[in-house]
Amino acid sequence: MDKTRFPDYPDDALAFRGGYERCGSHIGSAADSFQLETLLAENPNVGTWIIDEAAFFDERIAYLMADESRRRGLCFICPTLVLNFRREIFNQTARLLLENATDVFPLTAYCEQEDCLKDSLYTYRYYSLGGIECPALYFDPLIIVGGDRTKSDGREPNYCTRCDEHHYLPGKEYTFFTLKPLGEQAARGNITPLLAELNALSGEVEVSRLHASLKGRYLDCDEPCVVQMNSLLVPCMAERAIAYLYAEQNLLSAEQVRFLVQSLALDKEYLARRLSDNRRPLEL
Repeated sequence: MDKTRFPDYPDDALAFRGGYERCGSHIGSAADSFQLETLLAENPNVGTWIIDEAAFFDERIAYLMADESRRRGLCFICPTLVLNFRREIFNQTARLLLENATDVFPLTAYCEQEDCLKDSLYTYRYYSLGGIECPALYFDPLIIVGGDRTKSDGREPNYCTRCDEHHYLPGKEYTFFTLKPLGEQAARGNITPLLAELNALSGEVEVSRLHASLKGRYLDCDEPCVVQMNSLLVPCMAERAIAYLYAEQNLLSAEQVRFLVQSLALDKEYLARRLSDNRRPLEL
């Protein structure tokens, strides 16, 4: 749990939006599957375990729970997201959880776009800048730790549920047509094209290939498409691109990341925090 959100709550509190319930000895915290394994050993008489946000754990947790279930008959209930804001399987942990699950119960919500009440299955990530809705780009860092508080900071996202029509995801084509190929060139030793694109993203986004890609798809369209152009208003786009190429695609080396950060005078604090969120911490 994000304990920093509730500094005044007791240690045995199960927090929710309206307050908390005290659970006594029937609650524990685990940052990874190894700590969960310790909790299991310390509580041999507990037969049912609820593992909240299980997809945020390491992959090993799926096999740990499967093994404990077969060996000792334990029951594990795992409320978690299956799809991420990109409308893809959340991560490898979520995939393994689905493969090992006995029962899967998909739940839906109502679309939170104004005046829409359609069924919603998708998590929508966006940034709020001066009241302007800025959809997260496809290559936005996959995991961002921070809870569900409403934020008006271009570095910290907001979340809601959206239907297919109102779930905006700009930059997916750019990611696979341009950004990832540039990362692959860098992995082969030619970092200059990537450096040029990141320089545009961090300074003059209007001359970037990202801007050209979005302009061709959305600028002359109707209002819902224009909303997607707002994604170019968020700060730290170059840092987000680097986090995607390094933490998720493994295309950049640590030395290349440091070179790009130094050459472009990027936001070290923001990038370091996002790399840490995605379990690829790096000293910048």
